[in-house]
Amino acid sequence: MEFNNLLSAIIGNNQLHAKWLNTLSLMENTGARKISASEDPESVTYIILKHAAEEHRHAFYLKKQIEKIKADNCPTYANDYLIAPKSSKYYLNQLDIDVCRYLKREMDLKGKELRFAAYLLVTYAIEVRADELYPVYQEELDRMLSKVNVKSIILEEEGHLEEMINQLKSFSPDWKFHADKAVEMESRLFAQWVEQLNSEISKVN
Repeated sequence: MEFNNLLSAIIGNNQLHAKWLNTLSLMENTGARKISASEDPESVTYIILKHAAEEHRHAFYLKKQIEKIKADNCPTYANDYLIAPKSSKYYLNQLDIDVCRYLKREMDLKGKELRFAAYLLVTYAIEVRADELYPVYQEELDRMLSKVNVKSIILEEEGHLEEMINQLKSFSPDWKFHADKAVEMESRLFAQWVEQLNSEISKVN
């Protein structure tokens, strides 16, 4: 099932849609916590604090959108309230592991330098994905006349990507080469995640 059709199937089923929003909320919250975990206690910047705060807000906003759907509440991130829970929880964590291994091998980084570089590359890859996923989701929401909307997230994610590029340019003259490697890693994990979403949704429909 193509991603647009997958989203249509999700939006057309209120309970699936609630779980989808909760799953996106989980992933935004995971990203926010990873940004916070990468912070150096002394050298943390305004941009990093802003980014972590906005990702936390996205997690809350998506959770709040569930109230617009006539469906059972999704009170927590327990597996019963998510779509493809294992893959959804594995996705960002595995990307972080893969990027850290790459940075250790290719750039011999460790400690706070490794944490910061991983934050840059992982976040860049996720922002590239967000810039693709949320607009497609919004198009399907509009087409199906859903009360849910993610327009405010789309605007902020566009700003995040620009901020990440600026930070990466300061990090390394070869930033684009390393960033493309992170995007390759993310693309493989995204494909696995979508496969799991398809599998779960096919059972429902």
